[in-house]
Amino acid sequence: MSTVRRAVVLVAVSALALTACGPSEEGTAGGSGVPTATPTASASPSAPAKHSKPTKPTKPAKPVSPSTDPDYDVFPCSTYDVTFTASLAEPTTSSYLLKITNKSGKPCRVLGHPVVTFGDLDGQATERGTAPGIEEAIRLAPGQSAYAGLMGGPKDAESETVSSIAMTMNTESDLKQVPLKASTPGLNVSDGNSVTAWMGDAEDALSL
Repeated sequence: MSTVRRAVVLVAVSALALTACGPSEEGTAGGSGVPTATPTASASPSAPAKHSKPTKPTKPAKPVSPSTDPDYDVFPCSTYDVTFTASLAEPTTSSYLLKITNKSGKPCRVLGHPVVTFGDLDGQATERGTAPGIEEAIRLAPGQSAYAGLMGGPKDAESETVSSIAMTMNTESDLKQVPLKASTPGLNVSDGNSVTAWMGDAEDALSL
């Protein structure tokens, strides 16, 4: 064998030996060349089941009062709740003091003006002055009284006299009432007859 050929053969053998003995590409990258199993994370123990606390029975709701106003159930006075009288207060003007008294066993509210008619004549007395609102209306307890002033009309050729009047209460409703009558001898009736609102004091009722 020639010297050149022998040298080539030696180089080739050396190269093969180096390849067989050298580290693999995977080993160079830090691996052993043999695939390793990746350890799986162990399953964490499951948390113990939580038991819900028993619910307490709810207490029944307390009954609520319909209103904090102690007079929420005090209704307007009607002729079924009161007695009625008329007394001559001023002969020269033919004026009368009207009086109602609560005869029922419970309080009622006296609203507005009385509705006054004159015997068999048509029409009614006009309202004199203003009346308090329902919140300020007189609260008439059993046995208590309220007053109104009925002013006589001027005497003229067209005026007439009556011996009685009839009265109904203002209830701000369509309640049918039985008129209460009172004797009023010599009451002069004309366009000037007027009546005040109900008041708690008799003098106040005649002073308007």
